[in-house]
Amino acid sequence: MRIKTIVLIIVTILLTVIIMQNTRPITFNILFWQASVSGLVMMAVVAIISLIIGIMIGRPTRVRFDDSHPSMDNPTGKAADTLSDEDRDYIN
Repeated sequence: MRIKTIVLIIVTILLTVIIMQNTRPITFNILFWQASVSGLVMMAVVAIISLIIGIMIGRPTRVRFDDSHPSMDNPTGKAADTLSDEDRDYIN
């Protein structure tokens, strides 16, 4: 097993134990609204929201390449013409 998997399992177990120990009701205020929710539910909701935010922030972005700019593969910056004259004659 990879170290990342082991750490994830340990964190999940610890989070589950902590959530299960905190089942008493918690009262909290949101602006002018007051709510009383079980600590278990509140911690689970916060953990799920944190997971979703972590996934959204941590996922890699796609890099889109534009052939119109010079690069190592295309030093002139012109679009590459991949068809030969023979291929063009065959298509037409």
